[in-house]
Amino acid sequence: MTIPNILGDTLTSHFDLIREIEIGLLDKSPSISPKFLYDPLGSHLFTAITLLPEYYPTKSEKEIFLQYKNEIIRTIGVGGTLIDLGAGNCQKAESFFNSLKPSSYLAIDFSIEYLKEAVTKLSGKYPHINVQCMGMDFSKKILIPESISENKRVFFYPGSSIGNFLTSEALHLLRQIKDQAKGGGLLFGVDLMKEESILKLAYDDPLKITAAFNLNILNSVNSLLGSDFNIFQFDHKVIINHNENRVELFIETLEQVTISWPGNSRVLKKGELIHTENSHKYTLKGISELLKDAGFLKTQIWTDSKDYFAVIYAQ
Repeated sequence: MTIPNILGDTLTSHFDLIREIEIGLLDKSPSISPKFLYDPLGSHLFTAITLLPEYYPTKSEKEIFLQYKNEIIRTIGVGGTLIDLGAGNCQKAESFFNSLKPSSYLAIDFSIEYLKEAVTKLSGKYPHINVQCMGMDFSKKILIPESISENKRVFFYPGSSIGNFLTSEALHLLRQIKDQAKGGGLLFGVDLMKEESILKLAYDDPLKITAAFNLNILNSVNSLLGSDFNIFQFDHKVIINHNENRVELFIETLEQVTISWPGNSRVLKKGELIHTENSHKYTLKGISELLKDAGFLKTQIWTDSKDYFAVIYAQ
């Protein structure tokens, strides 16, 4: 079996991760960064979420890719380096391998163990592509190794993950991508504004897989922090924030609990919320203005038949 080139792990140190979790848990309004949702189990659970009939982003994006694939390829052009942000199981990027024909592929994800499994399979299937991977928390800073060719870099950020960032954070991320694309571009997905009933089902599905995904963040924190969260004392909660045009995910306490970990503890009252994720919804005008502020002067936009979702190539 072909072994992919693992470029290393630029993730924050274990000490810094622990400190980040502590700061969030001890805050007046407690929170846990959404990156901690994606431990190996969380990554698999998210893959399951994308298969749910209620989870429209995956279906809407797939419709766009199928209907406009040839146009997307013509817009981007073939060859070069494909850099996959939040690569997960790498399946979305792989679907473009035969048409985009990248000479090299760099998969980046916070969950490096899950990523290694995926890219090892890719290396065997596509020996003509230089497949590489690395662990990176690109939500803070994108660090593309000097060994990665600067010739025709195409960043790939599918799904609606750009919505997890506050506007200022999204702008910071987009500016970094623009700088590191070295004249290339960014192909990414954006979730568009829609009715509350559709959003509720997408983020609180009847099978409760999204609930399991959200609650699993407590297992992830226990593993890293040495804390004693008991999942049975918490529940998944979704709030649609119309003022901010976003879906907000929380963990809600079902009873008063005291959470302890080495050197500290926190009392959580019944009904208290721990924030875990935002998912902002954009208008086409809003995302276009954000891209322009980030330095992308040329954009091409494709939407699905229901205008639920958009795929954008920005240069």
